[in-house]
Amino acid sequence: MLTNMVLNALQQAMPAFIVFLIFALVVGFFKSPFMKGKIGEWIVNLSNAVMLDKNTYIPIKNITLKLDDGSTTQIDHILVSKYGVFIIETKNMKGWIFGGEHQKEWTQQIFKQKHKFQNPLHQNHRHVKALEEVLELPFSKFVSVVVFAGECTFKTQMPQNVFGGASYNRYIKSFKQEILSYIQIEEVINRLQNSSLEISFKTDRMHVKNLKQRKQTEAFKNTTVCSRCGSAMVLRKNRQNGEEFYGCSNYPRCKNIMSKK
Repeated sequence: MLTNMVLNALQQAMPAFIVFLIFALVVGFFKSPFMKGKIGEWIVNLSNAVMLDKNTYIPIKNITLKLDDGSTTQIDHILVSKYGVFIIETKNMKGWIFGGEHQKEWTQQIFKQKHKFQNPLHQNHRHVKALEEVLELPFSKFVSVVVFAGECTFKTQMPQNVFGGASYNRYIKSFKQEILSYIQIEEVINRLQNSSLEISFKTDRMHVKNLKQRKQTEAFKNTTVCSRCGSAMVLRKNRQNGEEFYGCSNYPRCKNIMSKK
């Protein structure tokens, strides 16, 4: 009798539990970094379509380019116009944003939690250099723009090409000097279409792998290397006198040490 009551209770509760589970999965999916990025891109796409003349500013969306050195770069938005090639890097973030033009990392703060992220200006600079290579155009033909699409507040003075919301459109429209001919515009569009990789999960996965490899390479470049075996040197402390020194990470196979000074 008791067993039947328990089974009946479980059967009645199961539909509600399934609905809750589906709801939790959907909420978690939309809060994921991937979806936040896609929502930010969608907001900028909509803003471009509404605020900018599509015949004057021709949009090229979400392209991945493979460069001569084998690396890849993924660009959210490109606007090709007679006033130049505008490269827009999108960040969908909330909270307080702290950052400066020359800082390697910026900070996002939500209440007491702080999160470091790559300076988007540096990130977009790489995009510009990649387009220089692919399009064979000088740096002066490109305009870098960074847009924060989320509900965030800048707590430090931002450079003139960093914006919150749709205010970036006024900045783009402020460029009045014609620097690209119609023939050059057609050539830029054709080159981008011919050079970009297929939009697919495989391309995204390859790009993520490439990013990880590049970060590892950069981290290794910034690491002191053992002169004997080539392994990374790590900071250690002498237990007797408390002095810090660098010791080989390959210890005890390699016992090489060097002074911190």
